[in-house]
Amino acid sequence: MYVHWVFKRSRPCHGESSGHEYQVAAVRSGAMSVWQSFRRTGAGWTSKWITRAVTALAVVAISGCTVTVPQNIDVVSPFDINRYLGQWYEIARLDHSFERDMIKVSAIYSLSGEEGSIRVVNRGFDTRTQEWDEAVGRAKFLEGTNTGALKVSFFGPFYGGYFITALDQENYQWAMVVGPDLKYFWILSRDKSIDPLVKTELLTQARKMGIPVDQIIWVEQ
Repeated sequence: MYVHWVFKRSRPCHGESSGHEYQVAAVRSGAMSVWQSFRRTGAGWTSKWITRAVTALAVVAISGCTVTVPQNIDVVSPFDINRYLGQWYEIARLDHSFERDMIKVSAIYSLSGEEGSIRVVNRGFDTRTQEWDEAVGRAKFLEGTNTGALKVSFFGPFYGGYFITALDQENYQWAMVVGPDLKYFWILSRDKSIDPLVKTELLTQARKMGIPVDQIIWVEQ
């Protein structure tokens, strides 16, 4: 959801100043201090995903951009968050730094105590360090709860897009998700594998959306 813990954007927003890189560096420095504090106090964020996301989050913080659905992407509607809750396994993704070297990735969504907020727990095994890694965040709807357009945060007030572009409307057994742009893409399933016919259908749809399907990683579960 891997759902995703995505906050990076591919290009500056219109009208950013030429000093943008210096601003990002300053925010990154402050964000790293906060992150190191969390590690020292054992606040529960012990994930390389968060460490790697700090720079991207700084970019989001400085840019002032709002979370919006990528151009030419349709999100699913109707959508029932209560049926979407629970555990999902990451079947496929495009490569990005936050999940690099990760296998056995899963996400658990549950209602949080905060009204309109969803608790997100991402977990995976880092093949480089040979350790399990976990990140806890929260998601909120961008608009109404009847549409699969959300924003997700794993670091303070900084959010990235989480857009469900395909969904098993009958049984909620599989889903396809993109992030703030088409560089971020996931296929999720309630099981550790997915039906070959569904896989073919989703890849066809992904290709039409502009996803580089030849670069998709099929995640070991």
